[in-house]
Amino acid sequence: MSKRTVVPFGPQHPVLPEPIHLDLVLEDEKVVNAIPRIGYIHRGLEKLVEKRDYTQFVYVAERICGICSFGHSLGYSQCVEQLMGVEVTDRAEYLRVIFHELSRMHSHMLWLGLLADGFGFEALFMHCWRLREQILDIFEECTGGRVIFSACDVGGFRQEVSNETLRGIVVVLDRMRDEYRTLYKTLLEDSSVKNRMVGVGYLSKEQAIEYSMVGPFGRASGLEIDERLRGLGAYGELAAFEPIVSTQGDCYARCDVRAQEVLQSMDIIKELVDKIPDGEVMVPVKGNPKDGAMAMTTVEQPRGQAFYYAKGNGSKFLQRMRIRTPTSQNLAGLVAALSGCDFADVPMVVLTIDPCISCTER
Repeated sequence: MSKRTVVPFGPQHPVLPEPIHLDLVLEDEKVVNAIPRIGYIHRGLEKLVEKRDYTQFVYVAERICGICSFGHSLGYSQCVEQLMGVEVTDRAEYLRVIFHELSRMHSHMLWLGLLADGFGFEALFMHCWRLREQILDIFEECTGGRVIFSACDVGGFRQEVSNETLRGIVVVLDRMRDEYRTLYKTLLEDSSVKNRMVGVGYLSKEQAIEYSMVGPFGRASGLEIDERLRGLGAYGELAAFEPIVSTQGDCYARCDVRAQEVLQSMDIIKELVDKIPDGEVMVPVKGNPKDGAMAMTTVEQPRGQAFYYAKGNGSKFLQRMRIRTPTSQNLAGLVAALSGCDFADVPMVVLTIDPCISCTER
């Protein structure tokens, strides 16, 4: 039997945009176990509900993570609205979904650029981020912010976005579509990329179920799970929505699922812009959450299901706010995907799972 060696991976590594540490147990060049260690950027944000009232905490929620910012403000707002019995206008629901899908595109394009950079394709990395800049330009034009833009609030959507502006967004996305498709196919059809990813980090559908994997990570192993299927908000107005699913279960499948989800988000935005009703975007919210009232909701973040729980105590401060992020749900799957892979493949496996450590640690 070969001698086992423990090799540290992270918390700082060229492929890691955020700090995560893995103790890799190796036999020769094979990974037989991976022990994750997190906690490097824990900030204790959930504790701030004791010092920031429910109208102020939305600003804290959207700072849980820069990439998933809008999704966290959306999930928090929906949870408090359910807690207080607030009904949001139809137009606000449409705007929320449109900007949430734009945020998904922003996240996936950022990840695709990092993946290309991980392979050494620097020009492709720059082109991916150049397209991503167009999404950030849309955020800036509509809200004044590029990454954290404070558009979602308890009661609706803070800023009205005109129908003319929304149609302009569709024009930008239509112009971007073919170039984006060319970029991701250039990467995924490259022979060296296929050699590094096909069959690497494989997880079966049974393993995905066992480890409760979510998001593109789970869908790449054949799980047809997506919170958008529940039809909450304007997602219920889509003519037909089917999640992007693969049965290959390897690193290549995870990349393919994410890449195709960008095109799917473009289609969702275009359909909702055509259907968006007129009306107000905010409703007045009065009073405080009732003592003992509880609410729960879920949002399909770019990395999968995010779960939000809130409990009131009769004051303007929530008694408890709890968030379970998709990366914390996917850590068990990350460990399983690393088991059995070559030591040289560890960076690629981690990159294709796309962990968000800011969300996980909060």
